[in-house]
Amino acid sequence: MKKILITGALGQIGSELTVKLREMYGQDNVIATDIRKTDTEAANNGPFELLDVMDANKMMELSKKYNVDTIMHMAALLSATAESKPVFAWNLNMGGLMNALETARELNLQFFTPSSIGAFGPNTPKDNTPQDTIQRPTTMYGVNKVAGEMLADYYYHRFGVDTRGVRFPGLISYVTPPGGGTTDYAVEIYYEAIKNGKYTSYIDKGTYMDMMYMPDALDAIVNLMEADPSKLIHRNAFNVTAMSFDPEELAAEIKKHIPGFEIAYDVDPVRQAIADSWPNSIDTSVAAEEWGFKANYDLSSMTVDMLEKLKAKL
Repeated sequence: MKKILITGALGQIGSELTVKLREMYGQDNVIATDIRKTDTEAANNGPFELLDVMDANKMMELSKKYNVDTIMHMAALLSATAESKPVFAWNLNMGGLMNALETARELNLQFFTPSSIGAFGPNTPKDNTPQDTIQRPTTMYGVNKVAGEMLADYYYHRFGVDTRGVRFPGLISYVTPPGGGTTDYAVEIYYEAIKNGKYTSYIDKGTYMDMMYMPDALDAIVNLMEADPSKLIHRNAFNVTAMSFDPEELAAEIKKHIPGFEIAYDVDPVRQAIADSWPNSIDTSVAAEEWGFKANYDLSSMTVDMLEKLKAKL
């Protein structure tokens, strides 16, 4: 990677990925694009272009203009939002992905796009979910992610595009506010703990989901993209995670630092149904074997850092 174009660069992952990659490869070598511009570091601290990922011609034009060698396609509608707008989600998630893959094919670019634990479904083994297993999701977001994994594989096998990707769990960050995901409670709870000393969770107690702190997620992207391609047997949709917990365990960890903190429950049936269809914990051994994946943060160290950074921010 020497010159990188990022779609969805102002979203949850993209906003922090853009900053990290500019620190690594130089400000002018990472081109941030999104459908609208916000007053953020990712938008202001280097090249930025407006781009609707449904506009294939504009995506191609920008890739040629900046002579990029890599596309990181981060633009997507997330799980809970996609369930409320399934047709729009299909058109955006799949149409945008096809445009990005076609740009990579035509210009011979390296390519990254994230999948998700949402690609699994209720028939998938719930504990220590294998890298290769049954994937029959019951959400539009999950259907999009499975189709995306297969498309990325297809473009590698059919056209030789250097496609790479991971299946992210819920991602936790103090930088960008939550944006319509099922695991967003695990971000919101820290904000509310600091601001109000209490939180009402829309996910029920006893609901375990995989999670990862954003610094580990960004490292995973960079390490996979820099990995020796000859060692990548799977290439796309590598299982990655750092921890698995339920809302009560997260609340208990926060209480160690904010003793009066209280959690209550008002379960959202839509997001709860999505969460129930996902694994409790996934197996990351294939990612470890093929490109050395390793997470550095656990629930305890993440909570210390989240509370410290959020207190400074708020």
